[in-house]
Amino acid sequence: MEEVVLCSQGSVSPPAVVKVTNGVGISPLLPLLATHPGGGGFSRLRILAVGGFYGLDETDLDKVFRLPTTTFIGGSESALPLKEIIRRLEMAYCQHIGVEFMFINDLEQCQWIRQKFETPGVMQFTLEEKRTLLARMVRSTRFEEFLQKKWSAEKRFGLEGCESLIPALKTIIDKSSENGVENVIMGMPHRGRLNVLANVIRKELEQIFCQFDSKLEAADEGTGDVKYHLGMYHRRINRVTDRNITLSLVANPSHLEAVDPVVQGKTKAEQFYCGDNDGNRVMSILLHGDAAFAGQGIVYETFHLSDLPSYTTHGTVHVVVNNQIGFTTDPRMARSSPYPTDVARVVNAPIFHVNADDPEAVIYVCKVAAEWRATFHKDVVVDLVCYRRMGHNEMDEPMFTQPLMYKQIKKQKPVLQKYAEKLIAEGAVSRQEYEEEIAKYDKICEEAYARSKDEKILHIKHWLDSPWPGFFTLDGQPKSMSCPSTGLTEENLNHIGQIASTVPVEDFTIHGGLSRILKGRAEMIRNRTVDWALGEYMAFGSLLKEGIHIRLSGQDVERGTFSHRHHVLHDQNVDKRICIPMNHLSPDQAPYTVCNSSLSEYGVLGFELGFAMASPNALILWEAQFGDFHNTAQCIIDQFICPGQAKWVRQNGIVLLLPHGMEGM
Repeated sequence: MEEVVLCSQGSVSPPAVVKVTNGVGISPLLPLLATHPGGGGFSRLRILAVGGFYGLDETDLDKVFRLPTTTFIGGSESALPLKEIIRRLEMAYCQHIGVEFMFINDLEQCQWIRQKFETPGVMQFTLEEKRTLLARMVRSTRFEEFLQKKWSAEKRFGLEGCESLIPALKTIIDKSSENGVENVIMGMPHRGRLNVLANVIRKELEQIFCQFDSKLEAADEGTGDVKYHLGMYHRRINRVTDRNITLSLVANPSHLEAVDPVVQGKTKAEQFYCGDNDGNRVMSILLHGDAAFAGQGIVYETFHLSDLPSYTTHGTVHVVVNNQIGFTTDPRMARSSPYPTDVARVVNAPIFHVNADDPEAVIYVCKVAAEWRATFHKDVVVDLVCYRRMGHNEMDEPMFTQPLMYKQIKKQKPVLQKYAEKLIAEGAVSRQEYEEEIAKYDKICEEAYARSKDEKILHIKHWLDSPWPGFFTLDGQPKSMSCPSTGLTEENLNHIGQIASTVPVEDFTIHGGLSRILKGRAEMIRNRTVDWALGEYMAFGSLLKEGIHIRLSGQDVERGTFSHRHHVLHDQNVDKRICIPMNHLSPDQAPYTVCNSSLSEYGVLGFELGFAMASPNALILWEAQFGDFHNTAQCIIDQFICPGQAKWVRQNGIVLLLPHGMEGM
């Protein structure tokens, strides 16, 4: 009996069976595998395996080989004939799921993924799971059909062609809820947003339908925004796990992917305020389009925050609605890499490509993604390979630019119809039950439509993604217009000044130059004067003593660009030993977070804006390296900070520090 080495090459191609020669596996030839004239499926791998490339031929197909310990295709068997080895690898990697993970440099993680996809019979569903999936597909599909019927001339950026996104998201949320997650914060572009609001977050349908009524009067101040930009916050019971779950969808502008860092910042804040240090109770889900995921640099900036101590949200599930087109642009003009998801490889995130017209494969992949996040607390990407049945919006004509693609799309049987026929053929559901499910949801939509006619006023505050309940009265007015006295006693200032000019930790060796700076601060206290750095110290210190959390973030903020701040002291003799004097003010003070960020402005300002959304009772500051460096983050300023209140009645206390010399240069 000979031994084989199995080299899985992820979704680029099927894995190959490699004969051991002198103990060294010959690596599989990717291009040969991917472009072999034998076409796809079983023949492709078989031709390569027995075509002499690995020293195997047709006569070896029935030969039994001992399986290596790195594979799970054997199940309980330790040896299999070559023919069966090829068949099982084809079943694992060459059906409707393509797995990219061989670039991950962690054996435990690679083996975990292999076990999820190679184990025979791993994709089995119970009758109840299949029926739940069908019901979710019905809701997803009929919602879009209802909108198309009632408002055929309205832009809504429908989900047609990727209806399985709804059960996908619901599965991620169900599985995460099972693992203890209580709060899910989501960000997404406009495609399918109304469907997500209705069927995932469970916004009342009449509130969505009345958005299509042009005669609605706005009750709140502000201009409002188009319906496919609005956010939402909703707490409800998850029906599958019977546990409470809070779902937020963050409002966003047309600027694709701009919401990514905002979601991560809000998630980090929610984790911070509830003491969730490992991300077990609060998580984020980000949705993307294929063209924007590859094209927008903010995606890369956000990925690079994913594992930084002061910015990590302990794993995000990314779902790409890959309809293989960006407005009118083909993928071959939209990116230089093979897949739209290749940017995720930089953080060793596994990537699961799945055909969106196979709802069961989609659900399985989403379960694995949610389990990956719960197990390893790292990012993971689900690539839903689908199509876009309409134009970019419902008013757009795609045949101008993609005539052949749209001829093919017109021939595609809708996903719901395909799946319903499969279940009816299996006997999992009868045609009558299927039709009753459709009628039931259609009735829900019609009743909500009738109720929506009674809505005369549009309340923007019903669409808040981050309410501040203790800050405003029920009708959105500030609880108090008076401002408490902000003065401080000299005794208090002296105490903060003393902390600012000393090292509050024993046996801590600071740099000689820093000793001079601290002596200078002590001298200023004696002379009852301050410079910029000491004034900032006193402002921060006094707030912290009152129990108000402060987070200062940006490039080199710990020391300060001008070597003036020194909020983090470094022991000159012990690596990584630091001291933050500001956290030694008093036993009952609020914590002070000061963190050097990655060298990004757009991503980090977006992150801090998201952090500041979560609570009014904190001071969140982002400092630019120099004042003019804010201009690479201009999108966050123009699209979120300046118009956020007008568009979304959103409050935010973010403070931008734009230094230009007075700080101590």
